[in-house]
Amino acid sequence: MSIAIIFNALLVSFLAAVLWKYAKLWEHAVSIEEELLRSQQTQELSQIKIDYHAALQALMEDGTRMACTGTMHTERICRFESLCYSTDVDEFVFFHSNASILLPNLGSRRFQPALLDLSSAEDHSAQYFNFVELTVDALKFMPKPVFVPDVALIMNRFNPDNLMHVFHDDLLPIYYTMQLFPDLDQDSRLVFMEGWNEGPHFDLYKLLSNKQPLLKDHLKGLGKLLCFTKSYVGLSKMTTWYQYGFVQPQRPKANILISGNEIRQFANFLVEKLNITTDSSGEGYIVVFSRTINRLILNEAELILGLAQEFQMKTIVVTLDDHSFSDLVRLIRGASMLVSMHGAQLVMALFLSPGAVVVELYPYAINPDHYTPYKTLASLPGMDLQYVAWRNTKKENTVTHPNRPWEQGGIAHLAQSQQERIIKSKEVPRHLCCRNPEWLFRVYQDTIVDIPSVMSAIHQSVGSKLPVKKIMANSLIYPGKVRDSKCHSPEQVTNVGKLSISWEVPWNLKYLKVKEVKYEVWIQERGENTYMPYILPYQNYTFMENIKPFTAYMVWIRCIINENLLGPFAEVLTCNT
Repeated sequence: MSIAIIFNALLVSFLAAVLWKYAKLWEHAVSIEEELLRSQQTQELSQIKIDYHAALQALMEDGTRMACTGTMHTERICRFESLCYSTDVDEFVFFHSNASILLPNLGSRRFQPALLDLSSAEDHSAQYFNFVELTVDALKFMPKPVFVPDVALIMNRFNPDNLMHVFHDDLLPIYYTMQLFPDLDQDSRLVFMEGWNEGPHFDLYKLLSNKQPLLKDHLKGLGKLLCFTKSYVGLSKMTTWYQYGFVQPQRPKANILISGNEIRQFANFLVEKLNITTDSSGEGYIVVFSRTINRLILNEAELILGLAQEFQMKTIVVTLDDHSFSDLVRLIRGASMLVSMHGAQLVMALFLSPGAVVVELYPYAINPDHYTPYKTLASLPGMDLQYVAWRNTKKENTVTHPNRPWEQGGIAHLAQSQQERIIKSKEVPRHLCCRNPEWLFRVYQDTIVDIPSVMSAIHQSVGSKLPVKKIMANSLIYPGKVRDSKCHSPEQVTNVGKLSISWEVPWNLKYLKVKEVKYEVWIQERGENTYMPYILPYQNYTFMENIKPFTAYMVWIRCIINENLLGPFAEVLTCNT
């Protein structure tokens, strides 16, 4: 073998080693450059400084961790560490490692139908949340993650174009979900995953956090794989009071858990954030909400004049288009009465002061008893608003628009027989959301309001004068248990049944201002299934009606204050006659 051949072989080996080393150095340099880029993107996203290499190492070692509240998907909110999102496939990713936590560990039940609801709308298939599972080894073959270091609340807005949905389904649930978890503070980040654009009310969402909310479209520009270092997914439904008719016709929720106290605290929070001051002169006035596109009041000027003359009050006309949100809140907070056609703008009644009047006007053929989101709001305990509903009963006072597009109430696309049936109908039957043509036809019609009948409806509910001065909201403080309940033995044994009982008032009553105190007493003969109820103004009483001698009875007692604030039952008494 010649020296030249040996030399060439050594040279080739040397060059190969140099090239391999260069390739590795290049690969390492690219990796470092990519890490620096991802780190820079992370820093641009948040002011929180993060050690990118340490965050990546933690993700590789610990994977994703999840712990949830709630037993059903409709009531579940989950807390995640290192929940990731792939913008390429529009999927959240749970990376498994030996240190991962998954509670509850539902297995395939996680898909029946979902882990949780992303919005406050209960069990709506368009709002379901789930994730795809991978092992941390898969990270070696995926794009380098961009970390979102802020504590995030990940959710869906339900319909950000509609003011009622913005307040009822988004803002209130977000606000009180943030109250549930201390680290969801003003420096946390809202992340909206429903895919809508900002919408006309985006500034209201920005009041809930010091940081700009992220839309789904924003995430695509941040990277192909985003990892939220700490996040909460889902919203509390405790603040919602209405269901919109997706499964059964719309009506108030069966189990309403919010009161006017929580609504007013939220309203005060927004007022403070907006730096709104209200006129304290005490002069009452009426606010009329004017609609400018559909569901018009065709004799609006006459209505405004009629209200001003009838109640001798200044009457102000406002619109969502011509007034800023701050101006609307300021005007409504000082109003004695708010008048509007049925519509999303009436959710602004939550800014009215206690004692104010809400007048909701309904177009022809729409039954006010079937569509009550604002009546329900006004009637919540502690809201202390007076609610009036008026319905146009005169067909000649309505103007319909059958040739408009279907979503604006048009019916020209329907069969002639169906059009004729809808036009002749005197009341829209109960229906499901959201495309019932008869409902849309009637709700988007314009109305000539019968002013004398409106005034009559208002007077029937609130009398001849409107409240001018603001009143304090009624307190919703409940009595405690009655104390020292006792059975008393009869002075002498006879064949006449007598049951004598006494008790002391709940201890917290001496600290409360109450108008009326009564007691509810239930008496049940041992071994029987029925009981005898009594309402008494006394703290001791001898029962004789339907009481048998020489018989054992069980007795339950509770306190009732101000007619309808019911305290808890005290421990059961067992008494012998």
